[in-house]
Formats: sequence, structure tokens, C-alpha cells
Amino acid sequence: MATPSRPSKAMSFYDIAMLKPSSPNPWKSRLALNFKNVDYSSTMVPLPDVARVRRDLGVDPCRKFADGSDFYTLPILIDPNTDSKIGDSFDIAEYLQSQYPDAGAGELFPPQPLDYVFKPDYPLLVPLSEPKQGEHDEYSRFNMYVDAAFTAHTGLMAYYLPFDPASEAASKAEFVRRAGVKSWDDFEMKGEMRQQQLESLRLMLSDLGKLFLKDTSGPFLLGQQASYADLIVGGWLHMMSATLPEQEWKDVRSWHGGIFGRLYDGLEQFAEVK
Repeated sequence: MATPSRPSKAMSFYDIAMLKPSSPNPWKSRLALNFKNVDYSSTMVPLPDVARVRRDLGVDPCRKFADGSDFYTLPILIDPNTDSKIGDSFDIAEYLQSQYPDAGAGELFPPQPLDYVFKPDYPLLVPLSEPKQGEHDEYSRFNMYVDAAFTAHTGLMAYYLPFDPASEAASKAEFVRRAGVKSWDDFEMKGEMRQQQLESLRLMLSDLGKLFLKDTSGPFLLGQQASYADLIVGGWLHMMSATLPEQEWKDVRSWHGGIFGRLYDGLEQFAEVK
């Protein structure tokens, strides 16, 4: 039986509820779904309900905290066309490419070198996805290193997360618990510490930006051709656009000749929130 180019039934996509979508991994999947131009609808889940919803859907956690406890997070994609449930952003991209290879804008994983490495010199509060061995292992390693690079700078963003007022207090309490701090105000980064972290972000983006200079014919790593590697970075750019103070986001867009501003704008064609 031939692989269908498009699903006949709409899929269900689960994201974390915010006033403005701002979670990077769900953004990677949203960009991939729109890239593939498949039918889906979104369910926004309040952060305090994520663990329950994931358990109720029967989707195992895909990551663990350093102490071995389960890390329940989103996205989740449910495809009724194949009775599939996928609970990891990278797995969702691989699933879409495998199941619907010719849909939308085409190939999510075209061959390309992705020689970028970032290793933080301190432990991160949120566990990262482990690289996967397989057909797209270079993309998987790139995903891990990009996640590490941006996660190391989420201190600039966390305080400004646009929580849904209906669950804001409980969401902040969960962040406080996970981070082991005393109150939400401990997340506010300001003064000299913030300036140092912004400079660290600028330098990190300089290293990452070198990959985008190999083909300057367009905003993507492969010039005019978008790939999942661009969507990985785009997920984090969407988090920054929703959380950084306005002037800092403008600065990020302009750094290094405007590489990341052009990438963000180039991905807008895949950024519809459905």
C-alpha cells in the first residue's frame, strides 16, 4: 500500500498553555506540522496539568531529571490515521517525514553537515533529549547541542514567560519547585548579571551563526531550502520572541548581520498557530 501524501483525518497536537505559545519543543513540532502542511488541531494544556494529561493519554515520559524522577512535558502528537501517539519533538518530526514524506514543503531531513557543538560548564535544570542513533543521527546531535546552548541562557527568559492567568500561580509554583529556589522573584535576572548573560548569548549565537554563513542565498542553513535543523533553532527563537524584553529581542534579531532575524522571518510561513 502506498504511503499517503496527506493524512485523511486531522491529528491532535498538545502544547503548553501560555498567553502566547512560547515553549521551544512544541514550537519545533508546530513548525514541522505546518512545514508538512498536514491537518491538525491544538490542545493547550495548563502547565500544572501536563503530567496528568500525558499519563491519561498513555504517553510515557521521554526524559528524566538528574535524580531519576520522570520529566513530564509536551509536545504530544496523536495521529488517528495510524493510531500513533508520539511524545517527543524530534520523534514527531521523524514520524511526519516517514509517514508523509511528500507532504507540504517536502524533506525535513535533507543531508547536510551540522557541525555544531555546545557543552555547558555547569548542570542544566531541565533534562535534555539524548541523541538518537539512526538515519537522522546528525540532526539528533544538533538538536541536543542547540537545546543545551539555549537552555544555558533561559535565565534571560524564564521570568518573562507569558503564563495563562488561570494557571499562573500554580505554574510559577511548579517552576520554583523544579529549580529549588525560594520564590518566583529569584528568577529575575537583572543588572550586571543580565548583561553578562546577554553577552554570553551573543557569543553563543556567533558560533551557531557560522553554520548559516555557508550558504547565504537565503535565510536557512541550505539557503532557500528549509530543513528540520532550521526548525530546531526556530523553536528557540520563538521562545525568545515571546519572553525577552522588546529591545533585547530586537538586539538578538540584529546581531551577527541579522542572521537570526532573517531566519525567524523566513520561518513565519510555517508559524501559524492552529
